[in-house]
Amino acid sequence: MSDIAKLQIGDKSYELPLIKGTENEVAIDIKSLRGSTNGIITLDPGFKNTGSCESAITFLDGEKGILRYRGYPIEQLAENASFLEVSYALIFGDLPTKEQLDKFHADIKEMSVVDDDVKKILDAFPKSAHPMGILSSLTSALTAFNPSSVNTDSEEQVYKAVVKIMGKFPVLVAYTMRKKLGLPLNYGSTSLGYVDNMLKMMFEKPNEDYSINPVIKNALDKLLILHADHEQNCSTSTVRIAGSSHVGLFASLSTGISALWGPLHGGANQAVLEMLEAIKEDGGDTKKYMAKAKDKSDPFRLMGFGHRVYKNFDPRAKIIKKAADEVLTQLGVEDPILEIAKGLEKEALSDPYFVERKLYPNVDFYSGIIYRAMGIPVEMFTVMFALGRLPGWIAQWKEMRSRKEPIGRPRQIYIGENERPFVTIDKR
Repeated sequence: MSDIAKLQIGDKSYELPLIKGTENEVAIDIKSLRGSTNGIITLDPGFKNTGSCESAITFLDGEKGILRYRGYPIEQLAENASFLEVSYALIFGDLPTKEQLDKFHADIKEMSVVDDDVKKILDAFPKSAHPMGILSSLTSALTAFNPSSVNTDSEEQVYKAVVKIMGKFPVLVAYTMRKKLGLPLNYGSTSLGYVDNMLKMMFEKPNEDYSINPVIKNALDKLLILHADHEQNCSTSTVRIAGSSHVGLFASLSTGISALWGPLHGGANQAVLEMLEAIKEDGGDTKKYMAKAKDKSDPFRLMGFGHRVYKNFDPRAKIIKKAADEVLTQLGVEDPILEIAKGLEKEALSDPYFVERKLYPNVDFYSGIIYRAMGIPVEMFTVMFALGRLPGWIAQWKEMRSRKEPIGRPRQIYIGENERPFVTIDKR
């Protein structure tokens, strides 16, 4: 393959260099296009064909169903690593030694206390407020309690900012859920592991001891790992482009939370449960709704099946399906919503229409089932997604700043009115 792409515009020809990644992905470098062509740009709504950066964090091949963090296959990480190990690898490049992991966890615990005045902000929200709105606001508010900017040329300062947000973010997540449930705030215990403490902070009641179910803990650990990063998606791109203005880490993360909130992104697992609720209210006939999903003239949309990026089975769904089965078996939950979910899953995996189109249940489908079985409110599902995505956002922000990437500034093609004269209000 030539290392040059040729572009013909009218009678002029332009040469543009090709860039090849370590997994043989090829990109046309158009950094000089506008300057060399006297103003011509590319148009790519949604940036589906445009690379915004070079990154060493996550590799994703949707056609082959491959997902790797820092080169480590997601299947191996989910089976053998803890969420904290995966977080370290994403942020710093390699899986940690035992000493590095112990220090990372100790430093996170040291930084986990949230300024008590943050509770005043939390108290100002009504119970009806959506948890994602609360979480975004509280994350942004951390900037006010940590006003000094991070010198990204200092490894020490960057590390301190990382462990600070890794420590405080789970507290904000727990605050958000307990606010929704009317429970007093809880800091958990520094004697517990990262995920164990997360469960304690979220679920412990003031009048009883909380014991951690290993099946639940294992499922949550896996879910957080599977959500930890996913290349240049909407929220990650938002974190990077906000951070490119040199705004701080906490503020950049807040923008990512807001982007994740949407039903086409992180809100998809909430949309799955809302769909299941609607099916239940209509009698719970899964065959009827599978038929509606196949009818192109029917506006019904089957949520949690297929994936925009993965053209085969979502590799994360393969892993979490097993955990979902274990959770439902262990808890023995009798829930008509979950029965409907299992019915839809069975239909989709055997129906030729869905099999031929590779419309398999995805990670959003199974994560919603697990969160429902665990007793997490539906409105909290996207918050849990954010908790998992936190290390990925941090890694992407850190990489963007360390590479000295320029401020993000997309171009546009103007399609509005041509120049026209101003008309005074009495003549309009």
